[in-house]
Amino acid sequence: VQLQASGGGLVQAGGSLRLSCAASGNIGTLNVMGWYRQAPGEQRDMVATITNGGTANVLDSVKGRFTISIDNAKNTVYLQMNSLKPEDTAVYYCNLRDVMGNYWGQGTLVTVSS
Repeated sequence: VQLQASGGGLVQAGGSLRLSCAASGNIGTLNVMGWYRQAPGEQRDMVATITNGGTANVLDSVKGRFTISIDNAKNTVYLQMNSLKPEDTAVYYCNLRDVMGNYWGQGTLVTVSS
């Protein structure tokens, strides 16, 4: 399984970004895709996950600002990030978990300036 993430960048506080992650390869029928983030000197934390059935789990601190969605036909997960704050600055990693394994994409840097 390969994960290709895109969409990071530099944005001012209050701005928006949309991250995309396309999965390819031998993907299990039942899976969970999501986004994690890691700020400098911090551990990697879950931001949002979504099953291919559409059940989402979102970090409390981003609820109401971030929305995760999935396009099963494209094996692509999206993270719409609105009202970004400087504390959202981190490297964001795409993840896919299925019965065969736990896979990570390359990180994409999101920088929010104050």
